[in-house]
Amino acid sequence: MMKFPTYNFLIIGLLLLAGCKSSQDLANIPSKSKNGNFQAVIEIPAGTNKKIEYHKTKKKFLVDQREGKDRIIDFLPYPGNYGFIPSTFSDPEQGGDGDAVDVLILGESKNTGSIIGIIPIAVFKLIDEGELDYKIIAIPADLKAQIIKTENYQGFTSNYPEVIKILESWFSFYDKSQVIEIDGWGNETEAIEEIEKWLKKP
Repeated sequence: MMKFPTYNFLIIGLLLLAGCKSSQDLANIPSKSKNGNFQAVIEIPAGTNKKIEYHKTKKKFLVDQREGKDRIIDFLPYPGNYGFIPSTFSDPEQGGDGDAVDVLILGESKNTGSIIGIIPIAVFKLIDEGELDYKIIAIPADLKAQIIKTENYQGFTSNYPEVIKILESWFSFYDKSQVIEIDGWGNETEAIEEIEKWLKKP
C-alpha cells in the first residue's frame, strides 16, 4: 500500500478548512478604506450582461431572477463595474429604495466580489418607475487603474461629454420592462452627500 507523507495530510486538511470558511458580510464592511477613500463592492463586472446581486442574508452573489429565470440584460453589456457602497442603506421611509447606495465605476472590468477604493465624480439622477434612483459615478482610487482622467464633475463633463451621453442612453434603454427617466446630474460634492446621507448609523 502506498504511504503518504504526513505533510500531505496537513495540506489536505488545510484546504478542507479553507473551503468551509464562512462568507464575509460584504454589506457591512466599512464604507471607507484605511486611507480614507470610499469603497465599492463589485456585483456586475464591466462588459457583463447578467444582473448579479449580493444577497445580504445568504452572503453570496446570485443572478437576479425574473419569472424563475436568470435576469439577462437584453441590450449592450454594463458600461462600467456596477456595485454598491457597503455600510449604506437607503431607507424607504426617507425616500430611499431599500438597498445600499448604487455605484458605477468607470474602468477596466473587475471580478464579482472585488472591493476597490473609489473616487466619486458625479451622481446620475434617475427616476425608475416613478421612484428616485440615484447612481454614484466613480473612478478607481488607484491611479494605475484609472482610464477616466478626472477627479471631479467639471472635468468629467468637459473632457468626456460622450461618456455622459453613453451612460444616459444605456440606462434609459437597457431594461425594456421598466420606465426610466433622467432627472439630471450632480457634481462630486452631491455624490458624496448622497453616500453620507445613507450611511448606516453605528
